[in-house]
Amino acid sequence: MSETLSLNKDKIKFLLLEGVHPNAVKILNDAGYSNIDYVKTALDKDELIEQIKDAHFVGLRSRTQLTAEVLEHAEKLIGVGCFCIGTNQVDLQKAKELGIPVFNAPYSNTRSVAELVLAQAIMLMRRIPEMDTGIKNANWNKSATRSNEVRGKTIGIVGYGSIGSQLSVLAEALGMSVIYYDVITKLPLGNATQVSTLAGLLETADVVSLHVPDVPSTRNMMRAEQFAHMKDGSVFINAARGTCVEIDALAEVLTNGKLRGAAVDVFPVEPKSNGEPLESPLVGLKNVILTPHIGGSTQEAQANIGLEVAEKLVRYSDAGDTVTSVNFPEVSIPLRDGAHRILHVHKNVPGVLAQINSSFADAGINITSQSLMTDGDLGYLVMDVDDDDSDAAVGKLRAVEQTLKVRVLY
Repeated sequence: MSETLSLNKDKIKFLLLEGVHPNAVKILNDAGYSNIDYVKTALDKDELIEQIKDAHFVGLRSRTQLTAEVLEHAEKLIGVGCFCIGTNQVDLQKAKELGIPVFNAPYSNTRSVAELVLAQAIMLMRRIPEMDTGIKNANWNKSATRSNEVRGKTIGIVGYGSIGSQLSVLAEALGMSVIYYDVITKLPLGNATQVSTLAGLLETADVVSLHVPDVPSTRNMMRAEQFAHMKDGSVFINAARGTCVEIDALAEVLTNGKLRGAAVDVFPVEPKSNGEPLESPLVGLKNVILTPHIGGSTQEAQANIGLEVAEKLVRYSDAGDTVTSVNFPEVSIPLRDGAHRILHVHKNVPGVLAQINSSFADAGINITSQSLMTDGDLGYLVMDVDDDDSDAAVGKLRAVEQTLKVRVLY
């Protein structure tokens, strides 16, 4: 049995990068995992390749880049945790091909982002960036010109997901009218109203806020044409993805006075480490609020993210649970006594399950529970077999031509 059982928990190595919240370490320790390398910074490619060779799990935030090249060197890697919302720093397709599920925290920092956006909307409508710049340059200009309350104004939310919908609730509580645009029909919260076109939203809203993912259809979705549709004197906020906005076009409408102001938290190209300068045509403009990708960077959000992602990694390591993985078929079955659990990741071609079940039947291997899910070209099978059948079962699975990974959990 010792040849096929999973590694003892103290042998399973976790590499946690970029100073993820200590809550993650506590969750892993409480679950029995003690072999943890905790690094407070991101690693460059060469150092990452060296460090990842012996890691079974990797945890990271937004700076570390798990490219296809890096993943090729991760010979022992079985799972990745992104301690953030986005996963574009990981080559998800390559990870999938290698049988490595990737998990993230899509909901834990929604409140933090929504609060920041609402605060920025108030500041921009009151022209606080300009007032702040003026008084710091010895220009006292006490005036109500073009300064407005947000009460009674319309906020247009582009993307009505977990963050957009929470922003909707907060904005309405301040007395704002809420409209939103999404590519699919979504049930509104409160008195929000869905509009049918992006142009219609841009033409109506006093405040426009982006909350969309980084996908081909959203890249440079805000260009000169879209900014031209916005109301004169309106404000624009992007706390979504830097790739969604053509920055030169935004700088132009801020410079010529078309827009009252903008707040930007994400950029197409961001500095790789703290202390490096941001290079952007927005730097130096008096009517912008620029923040260094801190939408979800509150103590509360980071603590919640640490809990959420670490718990997902534990569930996968302990039971093979892949529910909420962003690149993997989702499977979850209850733990069972008196059985060994085996994970089988394979190429999704017709007949694999029949082949496995037939070979198990021929060998007299008893399957006590089994769950298979497929996703495109990948299949993920979780099965429990009688204790005495574990060795034989692993041998049969490894003999399947389409096998990518076989792992015995207990």
